[in-house]
Amino acid sequence: MKAINKIYVNGAFLTPHGTEVLDLISPVTNQKVGEVILGDEVDTQNAVAAAKEAFKTFSKTTREERIAYLEKLRAVVNRRAKDLTDIMVEEYGGTFQFCSMVTQNMLNDISAMIDTLKIFDFERTAGNSKVYLQPVGVVGIIIPWNMSNGFIVTKLSTAIAAGCTAVIKPSEMSVQQTQLMAECFHEAGLPKGVINFVNGLGDVVGAEITRNPDISKIAFTGSTTVGKIIAKGAVDSMKRVTLELGGKSPNIILDDANLEETIPTAIFAAYLNSGQACAAGTRLLVPESKLDEVNAIVKAVVQNIKVGDPKDADTVVGPMVSKKQYERVENYIRIGQEEGATLLAGGEGKPQGLEDGNYVRATVFTNVKNNMRIAQEEIFGPVLCIIPYKDEADAIAIANDTTYGLHAYIFSADKERAYRMASRLDAGRICINGLSHDSKAPFGGFKQSGIGREYGVFGLEEYLEPKAILG
Repeated sequence: MKAINKIYVNGAFLTPHGTEVLDLISPVTNQKVGEVILGDEVDTQNAVAAAKEAFKTFSKTTREERIAYLEKLRAVVNRRAKDLTDIMVEEYGGTFQFCSMVTQNMLNDISAMIDTLKIFDFERTAGNSKVYLQPVGVVGIIIPWNMSNGFIVTKLSTAIAAGCTAVIKPSEMSVQQTQLMAECFHEAGLPKGVINFVNGLGDVVGAEITRNPDISKIAFTGSTTVGKIIAKGAVDSMKRVTLELGGKSPNIILDDANLEETIPTAIFAAYLNSGQACAAGTRLLVPESKLDEVNAIVKAVVQNIKVGDPKDADTVVGPMVSKKQYERVENYIRIGQEEGATLLAGGEGKPQGLEDGNYVRATVFTNVKNNMRIAQEEIFGPVLCIIPYKDEADAIAIANDTTYGLHAYIFSADKERAYRMASRLDAGRICINGLSHDSKAPFGGFKQSGIGREYGVFGLEEYLEPKAILG
């Protein structure tokens, strides 16, 4: 039985002031595997005070000093890569293939921020004036469970590069991952108070971060609903916000694409992180004239997708993170059938032999209309919607007919054609002919998928305030 009974504040692992205990439940067995003592408002205030004090000196560090800290962090993360991958798989049921990719991306993200920092210009000229970009202050970082360590590394490497200090509230469902990541940052030797971790609930620790006047900026990844609450609370003290929120990403297969080659990749995009990913390509837009052919190929591919033990290297869909999330996805599968969509694969109920865990069958609906709830609302599970379109203009209209705009995918034999279509899509990132990640390219959303960007120069500037000196 695991016991997470420490938070990380001012360079030390401390017993929290908070006393509430939360059970840790395995998504594979639904059995209790441990407990965590949650931090409270006092713990959060202490962490903010430590970060505020540390900011006085850390904000004055040189570019070279901050690069050195990032290089130490990268070395520690690289050395503990297997541990970081394994704890993700164990704690929330992320598949090994996905979690190992996340760990590699963490290393790439740190390297990319080091490269960015080396050439970033903190002093510029505008007109006849000098402009200095200075760190915004103490950053409150609130992150979800579905790629916890990845989000921590992305946001904190950027904060460190900018000269900011931070207080992090991870999801209460990712405390084991957070404990290990806090150990990595501690071993990297950052000054006391620069990085602080407080486990706790959103309406306790998250609320204190949102309202605390000594927090200058909030960086949040999570649902659009919670993002709106944070944004409303942040405005009272004029906090800067970066919000990376939900998505309902279109995946457009053009009529010149090789279906046998593209559909397996498209399905992998839909079931990314067992479908528990804001960037998952869960709306598959296909030519109306090829719908029958697409259905046949999709059905054959999905039948061979392994739903099972997330530790197995060939598992594509692991369990949902919690019983609550499992029930949410099952409810959407029922809704899809009630709305009149055709159930092509999967459906309600757990796969045979996996009754103990939060497993959802790999599910596909076809003949989906874009105004159906299953096509408009973020399900966050392995549920793919196939939507037919008439022509390119219709495909673009369907793709953009959503409140979200985080990610999109396009498959075409003609790359220039795909680029032309990409220019007309309302999405922060668009992948052409596959899944890819660029640690220097901006990531964030249009519309209700968020505010601001992360990664590279675009992400770094979100942690800086421009100061103009005239005359």
